[in-house]
Amino acid sequence: MTESDSSSLDLAIASWRQDLGADSVLTGADSDAYGRNCIGVSRDISAVVRPRNEAEVVAVVKASRDNKVPLYPISTGNNWGYGSAAPAANGSAIVDLSGMSRILDVDPLLGVVTLEPGVTQQQLRDYLDEKDLPFLVPVTGAGPTCSLLGNALERGYGITPHSDHFAAVMSLRAVLPSGEIYQSAIAEAGGKDVDHAYKWGVGPYLDGIFTQSSLGIVTQMTIALARVPERVELFIFGLQSEDDLEAGVDAVRALRQSLGDGLGAINILNRQRVLSMIEPYPAADVEKGEVIPDSVVEEMAKRRRLPHWFGVGALYGTKETVPAMRRRVKRVLGPRSKGLLFFSKSRLGLIQALMSFVPGTLGKVMQERLGTLDETLDILLGRPRETALKLAYWKSGGVPESLKADDLLNPARDGCGIMWYAPLVPMTAQSVRSYVDMIKEICPKYGINPLITLTTISERCFDSTIPILFDLPSETERAQACYRALFEEGQRRGFLPYRMNLNSMGLYVDREDSVYWQTVEKVKHALDPGQLISPGRYHRRSPAEDNK
Repeated sequence: MTESDSSSLDLAIASWRQDLGADSVLTGADSDAYGRNCIGVSRDISAVVRPRNEAEVVAVVKASRDNKVPLYPISTGNNWGYGSAAPAANGSAIVDLSGMSRILDVDPLLGVVTLEPGVTQQQLRDYLDEKDLPFLVPVTGAGPTCSLLGNALERGYGITPHSDHFAAVMSLRAVLPSGEIYQSAIAEAGGKDVDHAYKWGVGPYLDGIFTQSSLGIVTQMTIALARVPERVELFIFGLQSEDDLEAGVDAVRALRQSLGDGLGAINILNRQRVLSMIEPYPAADVEKGEVIPDSVVEEMAKRRRLPHWFGVGALYGTKETVPAMRRRVKRVLGPRSKGLLFFSKSRLGLIQALMSFVPGTLGKVMQERLGTLDETLDILLGRPRETALKLAYWKSGGVPESLKADDLLNPARDGCGIMWYAPLVPMTAQSVRSYVDMIKEICPKYGINPLITLTTISERCFDSTIPILFDLPSETERAQACYRALFEEGQRRGFLPYRMNLNSMGLYVDREDSVYWQTVEKVKHALDPGQLISPGRYHRRSPAEDNK
């Protein structure tokens, strides 16, 4: 940082302290925790400022503009595996919006909620329960502490109805780099209620430019919530051999095409991914820098009676429609899978009670498996759980024993190494086989266990999530090399990620011949000529920025 930059920062900090109060601005060691992340990057954070409302966000942005201090807004900063709270560029001041945690409005008739960036999955769940409102929270596997608004802006998805979380966003407000407030044309004209009920507004649709971008700071969002259905059933199935995968993909696609919204997202997981949820990491059997030997995987899978691929899905509907959908699932998926079973919450509870009387290892294994299914069913019912989040701790030695029973997991705080590779894969047997072969070929070369999940995000496409698990900091370079190899080979085969971690965005945006990223650059320059909001985040940085 130059002397001029230091002086500008001092002036901005003084302005923020005057406008927001001294306790709302952190510097030096007090801001160090914001740099902790799971992907092994290091960032110089100039300051942290914590506004409590939209007016204070405007004040923060104006001081940033006047003093040319770049800002990096976060919602709760719990963006595990993509960068957590760390900024994309060195020298940025983090704008921590977690203190803006109000649920501003819920319309029980229209089923929409308006909330601020700091509202977490658990907070909304608690609010809906307290008010006895019959809606599902759009949960993700990232856990109860994660921001709903932040996930929607990353175009995240879940496995409940309204699984595409930005598709459920009706409207938003944002502070532009100029300090002006952005809202839709309908909202500006006084149509607040209809703005919350109709996504597209009038004129060019601009809300979307604030997703995966650096064009403003979103301060509130209205989200459509799915109603609690009359009946929800979880179903599980196995694809017994590796060669059954193609038939399973065809069956899942046929179900998505025929059952529509009544069928929630279906997850297909390979046996190593399932083992990461139910078995300790076999560190004693793994050479340093190597993957788990096939013989060990076979032994673990045999002990748990796991097929090569395991599937889980859900049916949502009424007491009349769910049985009809169940029959369809049995007819389409049953002949192509093994162990197709259906569970409601009440049936699962009864089985758990019966299993408590089964002695020995079998009873313990069954209770553990049923406990995982129970937590999965909770997620399908819109209740956040930490079931999937425990994956981040698998290779790092498990959840720290020092954590108290009521402590929430925080992989960045606890030193977990996890980096997500999340490509889109066409829902065809040929594409899925090519993709799986690619993962199984590349990951072991870098000592990364190939843990594969395929999640239906439409009737045409899977999103796959590959957790690159590694030890921080010793294996960071190798993990990053694995990510690059996956990206490049995936690009060659036509599998491209739907989102990137903050250290890999250049793999997309640094293409000189890209009309798309040139257009993004022009929009960025028009709205943010000073490059003050999230420099380096999903846009090409100028040479002057790179030298900072």
